[in-house]
Amino acid sequence: MNSSNLLKVALAQIAPVWLNKVETLKKVKVSIADAADQGCELIVFGEGLVPGYPFWLSLTNGAAWDDKVQKEIHAHYLRNAVLIERGDLLEIQNLAKKLKIAIYLGIIERPIDRGGHSIYCSLVYTNADGEIKSVHRKLQPTYEERLTWAPGDGNGLQVHPLKKFTVGGLNCWENWMPLARTALYGLGENLHVAVWPGGVRNTENITRMIAQESRSFVISVSSLMRKADFPADTPHLDLILENAPEVLADGGSCIAGPDGKWILEPVANTEGLLIQTLDFNRVLEERQNFDSVGHYSRPDVLQLSVNRDRQTSVKYE
Repeated sequence: MNSSNLLKVALAQIAPVWLNKVETLKKVKVSIADAADQGCELIVFGEGLVPGYPFWLSLTNGAAWDDKVQKEIHAHYLRNAVLIERGDLLEIQNLAKKLKIAIYLGIIERPIDRGGHSIYCSLVYTNADGEIKSVHRKLQPTYEERLTWAPGDGNGLQVHPLKKFTVGGLNCWENWMPLARTALYGLGENLHVAVWPGGVRNTENITRMIAQESRSFVISVSSLMRKADFPADTPHLDLILENAPEVLADGGSCIAGPDGKWILEPVANTEGLLIQTLDFNRVLEERQNFDSVGHYSRPDVLQLSVNRDRQTSVKYE
């Protein structure tokens, strides 16, 4: 087996210190160092891990209009969101460079280029040189997520070289969007990263489906969330916990190979790193009989147009 074909990956199935950016980033850094110590070249974290998924929406009547409770929790969420332009991820970048490890990190982003008061569910790729190479803002928040997250744009529909692999990623249910997947396939993606807030029910079918469709490796990484992961200083904690189940997110991180078979079946209710080694040659083998944007495509009949401009409400001359 040619070692240059191999990529050692870590799936960081961890819980946030919910809605606490500083403490959650501390947990992220511990996981990165642990993965690097075990020889991993890529580590992936779940959707919106920093500072956490908006679980309160379904537990506290999140759609209530002009409600003081919703406003106060939302403001707390914004205070703990990630401002990349102000250096919130610099320590993560420095760690990536020091340890020579690439990172996909799910964050709740509060970008200055959109005014700095709305938030986006973003997936950030940092390479092993510590450079942020893409920030993908979730194209379409799902259902109640729309009460707190703004819709993103196509700027982050990008892929990145990683040894012999070409890696790209999407957030949660946008993995169900066939055109979003195709946008990445067309850029040569052969290692697809799908990040989730946490749940075997989310990952157990789609992970293998995308692998079969793309003839690529597919890594699904989910977070965990339990009642014990809510900090005591969370606004309106009693109201949130009143209707919360013991387990809000049970994980479900997993890996499927380019033939759609499990390399790592979904893992539930276990916190820590899940580590596997992927062999790039398997991609080449499975592309022999199907390549959705290559020999099995008909661009004379079917084509996709993608707008990758970073959207902004104001343009200054």
